[in-house]
Formats: sequence, C-alpha cells, structure tokens
Amino acid sequence: QVQLFESGGGLVQPGGSLRLTCAASGPSVRSAALGWFRQVPGKEREFVAAVSWSGGRTHVADLIKDRFTISKDFDKNTAYLQMNSLKPEDTAVYYCNADLGPRYSLLEGNIGDNYWGQGTQVTVSS
Repeated sequence: QVQLFESGGGLVQPGGSLRLTCAASGPSVRSAALGWFRQVPGKEREFVAAVSWSGGRTHVADLIKDRFTISKDFDKNTAYLQMNSLKPEDTAVYYCNADLGPRYSLLEGNIGDNYWGQGTQVTVSS
C-alpha cells in the first residue's frame, strides 16, 4: 500500500551535514507517518526520527535531537531528515519506515508497519 524510496546518503567528513529524503507513494500515502531507523552490522535497527502524516508532530531520538531534525512536505508525500554535526558513530544504513495508523506507534519510536525503503548508506569519516 506504500512504497518508499530513500536518497541523499553518502560520504561526509565529521562535522558535516547531509539531508536524507524519503519519497512515499501508493494509495495510502496520505495517512502515512514516516520515520527513519538506522542499522550497523551486527546490531538491531535503531530509531532515529519520525513525523506525523500531516507534518505537525515530530519525534527525534533523545541522543541526536540536538543535531537531527525531521520534516515533511505533505503535498509531495516526502519526509526529510536533516543531519548536522555528523559524527563517525552516525555511520549506518538509514531506512525509511511508514506507519498507516491508527495507533501510529512509529511516532513513539517503535517500528511502524512493514513498509521499508531500500536503505541509504551514510558514512562519516575523514
């Protein structure tokens, strides 16, 4: 019901910035909250940030909320993750996740519905 496509990853030096994009499509996209998780080899996926279907509510993980922000363009059905002051420990594959509600557990930091993008690699290294 929802297809997700991430873009914007790459290699950046410590202290740099990147903006990830998650473009959503499909018949249920208007009601979808969107969020990001990240994963490194050998570890579980970690919640990063989420935004409500309207864009009016956001939740960013406590450890990164001073550096990362999430937003959504409702008309474009696209979420953006702005990552500033990047650190080597931010290196991971970042995945977009969708939640069609009604509980929207994604906004509480939990995995939403089983809709995932293909992932985009972010590497922070000098």
